[in-house]
Amino acid sequence: MKIFVYDTTLRDGTQGESVAFSVQDKLRVARKLDELGIHYIEGGWPGSNEKDAEFFRIAAGQSWRTAKIAAFGSTALARNQPSEDPNLGALLEAGTPVVTIFGKTWDFHVHAALRIPLARNCELIQASVAYLKSRGREVIFDAEHFFDGFGANPEYALETLRAAAEGGADLITLCDTNGGSLPSRIREAVGRVQAVVGLPLGIHCHNDSELAVANTLAAVECGAVQVQGTMNGYGERCGNANLCSIIPNLELKMGMTVIGEKRLQLLTSASRFVSQIANLRHRKDLAFVGESAFAHKGGVHVSAVIRDAATYEHVVPEKVGNVRRVLVSELSGRSNLLFKAREMKLDIAEQEEKLKPALSRIKKLESQGYEFEAAEASVRVLLETAINGEREFFRIDNFRVFTDMHRSGEVTSEATVKVRVGDQSVHTVAEGDGPVHALDKALRLALNQFFEPLRSVALIDYKVRVLTGTHGTGSRVRVHIQQTDGEETWTTVGVSENILEASYIALADGIRYKLLQTMG
Repeated sequence: MKIFVYDTTLRDGTQGESVAFSVQDKLRVARKLDELGIHYIEGGWPGSNEKDAEFFRIAAGQSWRTAKIAAFGSTALARNQPSEDPNLGALLEAGTPVVTIFGKTWDFHVHAALRIPLARNCELIQASVAYLKSRGREVIFDAEHFFDGFGANPEYALETLRAAAEGGADLITLCDTNGGSLPSRIREAVGRVQAVVGLPLGIHCHNDSELAVANTLAAVECGAVQVQGTMNGYGERCGNANLCSIIPNLELKMGMTVIGEKRLQLLTSASRFVSQIANLRHRKDLAFVGESAFAHKGGVHVSAVIRDAATYEHVVPEKVGNVRRVLVSELSGRSNLLFKAREMKLDIAEQEEKLKPALSRIKKLESQGYEFEAAEASVRVLLETAINGEREFFRIDNFRVFTDMHRSGEVTSEATVKVRVGDQSVHTVAEGDGPVHALDKALRLALNQFFEPLRSVALIDYKVRVLTGTHGTGSRVRVHIQQTDGEETWTTVGVSENILEASYIALADGIRYKLLQTMG
């Protein structure tokens, strides 16, 4: 069975808190959705703002491989004839092949919001759809608040759908606008609609009860052929149905044809692309596409996954463009380290016993506040040392950091480092924007003289977390440092009561990681 995907990230998704797109952002997202194989892309409401109108002007001049661009709006106002209604006029001016209009299906809304007779609301629905059809558009009718309306007055809710069908709608979308329905209500209502309205049905769910995806799948099981939603579940209040979960569930669990096997492998990258354009952190715990979706931490789990990944994975991660990850922590067993060593292409033939002390050290360090899940470069250094013995590329004899605050308010930091490489000793001094920056510069100034690969390395991120609050300013802190050489990026960790010592531990580990990669 073929299921069509209608994406409303660019309209409904932007109603979510902290979600905003420029015109160029919307065009980039639309292009990515088109590559993914989405069938309908709702670009916005052209009658509501100039940004959406500009999007449609540009989109109309571009070619789209798989997607039809849709403009969104409402039925005509009660005081207007459809041909004279500004909203319907703006929808036609958008020049899209598809127009989606919503209408009231809950009698409470007709009385309280529109303040018109129930019969007049049906007239507006029928006439608005008919007018748009007469102008050559594919028309989708979004039955707003349908499930609440069906629960309050089922006969009237169904009457509004009949009006849309009589107007010539191509498809009717049943909307759980308040997001409060249960799957049982979805099934009951969709079944009743199918018996009354002989049109293809779509489903549009919000996530206020954390059931938007479940409700969408329930509607498909009852015969809906179009699913509406947003990438990553963006949307107002608790969000919309998450297409990144709906699509793989339909393809991989329910045997439906949606975007196809090849395009499904683009899902994770598309999800992360949309997060990046929205300037929002990509949630690690998202099903299918999150960084943690196929991450394994417990030693028993990892041991089983190594034997057969199906023991703890409901789908193969590569099918949705994701990857399996094994985390290293105090919950790890030897299987975790064995997996990581192989993943890092470390030679562990006949040396697996050497992983035991490495595992003991990791557990001891984590008890002191270390966290290796987000610091895989530190894990690499630790494993390399356990397997091949410690390579002392350099040794810090001592370092000192000063910070001066002047009367003018200017603050300067200076670091002095004494480094020993082999039988040579180097003493360097550097100023920085802060104490860690100064320490980093002084350390690199010394080591760059001996190790050419370090000259391309730069510190790009620095995070500090206070681990315990019981000792005030003497509390233990954890520092994560991210470095890059322009091609690869890696993260290391350090812990101490002294923030500079913790920073140094992480900095030095990051440098050792680079040297092991290039000189090991």
